[in-house]
Amino acid sequence: MPIFEFDCRGCGNHFEHLVLPWWENAGELPECPACHKQDVVKALSICAVSSEGTRQNNLAKARKRNSKIVQEKETEEFKEMVDHANEHH
Repeated sequence: MPIFEFDCRGCGNHFEHLVLPWWENAGELPECPACHKQDVVKALSICAVSSEGTRQNNLAKARKRNSKIVQEKETEEFKEMVDHANEHH
């Protein structure tokens, strides 16, 4: 089922709404969740494109972020061990 973005002409609210096929065929528009009016217009949406290249790029970025987090945790654990050793000597 498609989810479309809408703009309310009455209050300017931007929202998403699941549009069932029979609604679209009947020309029915959803109600604005903010002002409850049906004075809405379908907004243009940006579509997401996924390819092997974008997946690999996203995976590389995630691995880089993860390695930074692991390094920060290891540094903090080391500091705690040094502090603990200094307290007991």
